Amino acid sequence: MIEHFAYGWTTPAIAYAVSFVGSLVGLQAAARARRAAGGSRLAWVLLGAVCLGAAAIWAMHFIAMMGFSVHATALRYNVVLTVLSGVVAIAVVAVGLLLTVVRPGWTSVLSGGAVMGGGVVAMHYMGMAAVQMHAETAYDPLHVAASAAIAVAASTVALLFATRLEGTWALAGAALVMAAAVSAMHYTAMLGTSVHHLPEDPFAEPPAGATMMDFFLPMFVGLGLLLMIVSLILMLSPRDGAADRAPHRRPALSPAPDSVFTKRT
Repeated sequence: MIEHFAYGWTTPAIAYAVSFVGSLVGLQAAARARRAAGGSRLAWVLLGAVCLGAAAIWAMHFIAMMGFSVHATALRYNVVLTVLSGVVAIAVVAVGLLLTVVRPGWTSVLSGGAVMGGGVVAMHYMGMAAVQMHAETAYDPLHVAASAAIAVAASTVALLFATRLEGTWALAGAALVMAAAVSAMHYTAMLGTSVHHLPEDPFAEPPAGATMMDFFLPMFVGLGLLLMIVSLILMLSPRDGAADRAPHRRPALSPAPDSVFTKRT
């Protein structure tokens, strides 16, 4: 028996809130990348990718997984696969942002959304592969296809927001939509998940790996510091191009020196 909401609506609500904050900060960084150039653009892309990939997508998945339980078996997590799934999420978001920021246009948005959406699906199922238990996991193909379609659509919309929208309120609305889409993708995939228990062994020890609570404190502290630092960078750094838009003042003309030659009367 599978339970997706072991703590009621607490875990989905927290997961959505974290995804919203990560989306908001990440989309703001992506908007800065659009107006920047050179090394500054790459730096903003990387900051946006880390916030979107690590907080809006990866953290949402694992916070939601806190409500996931399977009857009659303990759950443990493979640390390497868990961390690697987060790296994949950041990498595909970076590729998607680079595609759309460097060469903006519908072709770039669609191709970037496909790459980013495929990476989100890969992240999810890598995260599921990291779950260790005394049971075998199976996935319904229709739910897998539906979750992939949602991931691609959500990624495409996120990239469209990052390349088109301006202003904090517009990006906040975009972050609300993106967080909802990421959550919908996760729970659509999870509803198509089933487990088949292995033959029971009354003396079986818990599976090898880390517990979810082992990840809880480092993840919350690390992501909290990350989002705080990026937010401070966004607030303190001048908007790229602001100096170019500022009116130029002509330098004050110094008084002309007295002529060396004077006209004799």
